[in-house]
Amino acid sequence: MTPYFETVKSFADVPIGDDGIDTSAFLEASDGLVLLFDLLGNGVFAFVQNDIRSNIAGVRERFNAHRDASGTLESLVVCEKQNHVPPAPLKGIPCLVRLIRGLAFSCKALQNMQEDRHCDLHICFKRSYDAVLRHHHNFAIRAVVAIAIRAVPRRDDFYHRIAQGGSKEKLDAELTKWLCGLDTIVSRMTAFLQDGGYGRV
Repeated sequence: MTPYFETVKSFADVPIGDDGIDTSAFLEASDGLVLLFDLLGNGVFAFVQNDIRSNIAGVRERFNAHRDASGTLESLVVCEKQNHVPPAPLKGIPCLVRLIRGLAFSCKALQNMQEDRHCDLHICFKRSYDAVLRHHHNFAIRAVVAIAIRAVPRRDDFYHRIAQGGSKEKLDAELTKWLCGLDTIVSRMTAFLQDGGYGRV
């Protein structure tokens, strides 16, 4: 099979210009992230995967309905906010906030995996969950997460699933680029959403 990073759009390739982050390319790269969770196997973090998939759909719906004014994530947010007529609920912005949150969780977990080469994968994901998502969840969801974290595969197994027979060196290089691009997007959008009062990631 083809290695994972050769089958999906890298966050490193998502254009970021003076006007912001390209919406179409961002959504394409986010679609690829959903597939990464499949490689964890056995529905591990299925709730996170489903949440990310649902929020991608919500942002894409807003984008498709207002393409001329939503070329970047930033312009999509500003356009929806400026044209919002209460009491109708906002749709694209809340989905984007939750999507960035899910991406932040994924990014932090994989950064932990790369930075601490001797740490078990489930610990990398637990550290990320505690830092990014835990305070957004109630006791019942936290209990589900605790079970999911224990089901995370071993580090070597996960690497093998991502590499699909490719070299570990190439995988590390591609993962580093992918994470750098994702981290840049997450950091930029977190600041934009929170500083503008659009939502807390």
